[in-house]
Amino acid sequence: MPILPKTNDLGFFEIRLESIGGLGANLAGKMLAEAGVLGLGLNGSNFSTYGSEKKGTPVKSFIRFCEPDVEIRAHSPIEQPHVIGVFHEALYKTVDVVSGLIPDGIVVVNSTRDFADIRRDLRLKYGTLAVVDALGIAVEEKTKVNTAMLGALFRVCDFLDPEAMKEVIRKTFSKKYPHLVESNIRTFERGYREVRFQTYVAPGDARGKTFTRPEPFLGYETQEIGGVIVANGNSVFKNLSGSRQGFLPRWEAEKCIHCVACDNVCPDFCFVWEEGVDKKGRKQMFLTGIDYQYCKGCLKCVEACPTDALIAEREVLGFAEQNSVKHKFPFTAGGMNEWQC
Repeated sequence: MPILPKTNDLGFFEIRLESIGGLGANLAGKMLAEAGVLGLGLNGSNFSTYGSEKKGTPVKSFIRFCEPDVEIRAHSPIEQPHVIGVFHEALYKTVDVVSGLIPDGIVVVNSTRDFADIRRDLRLKYGTLAVVDALGIAVEEKTKVNTAMLGALFRVCDFLDPEAMKEVIRKTFSKKYPHLVESNIRTFERGYREVRFQTYVAPGDARGKTFTRPEPFLGYETQEIGGVIVANGNSVFKNLSGSRQGFLPRWEAEKCIHCVACDNVCPDFCFVWEEGVDKKGRKQMFLTGIDYQYCKGCLKCVEACPTDALIAEREVLGFAEQNSVKHKFPFTAGGMNEWQC
């Protein structure tokens, strides 16, 4: 009797995890594949792509399952998954996280927002949307997002055995981190229990989302002769909001003494200053706010602040846009003469 509820033309049930470095998606993919293979006797494979392999960069983890009598001979990235797990909600701004999803596919999102808002941002017409507050669970249990997401994924992939996953968690953490075993099992169980579902029925003629592969801006036909890059190198237009792992600094102006301790430790030029005069008539630089476009949520400024004027805040969509104070760069505004000697 088949174990898998559905398969593609090659006989595979496929799962793709979309995340950023630091949230544990690579490990989650390995553990998920291990639980299916050792727990149910399925054939399975797992691998990940993570670019420069650093915290905050996009990560994809791929898991394939097939019946025990089917061999896995495909090792390419998964383009038309049955299930997608989105570990970092804001990732949709820079990555098409639901690319290639089949019409009746399932998307599991780490979020606290309403179904309608998430569906709108993901442009999801059909399928099942599952939402779990994986970050909130991880913070309360002092673990990571990945085990909470695994709990939600096991709930939507109901052919998998949760007890097999608990054994994998024990095996994974018992040697190096025995003190984290029980907390991660609790995190997994809460993710399994607390996930919420909403299904949008697809009509009979519905088609899945088109898979798109990002192409480089400069290629064989568009590159300048000799490989010259004509654009000046700059980081003015960079946006690090997709690198934040759920928290950002909130500035309380009334507590600030403008000591510049935050700016000294900030690696990304986030703080905006302007010249003013203090109570004694002396010129001084005053902090006016944070440009969250450049903030990757490292929270070094929170640790450095001596007056608690900077507080670690759980990020909700819209907070950064509403509270950001933008830098003024004369180069981008056409005021280059101001910088000339």
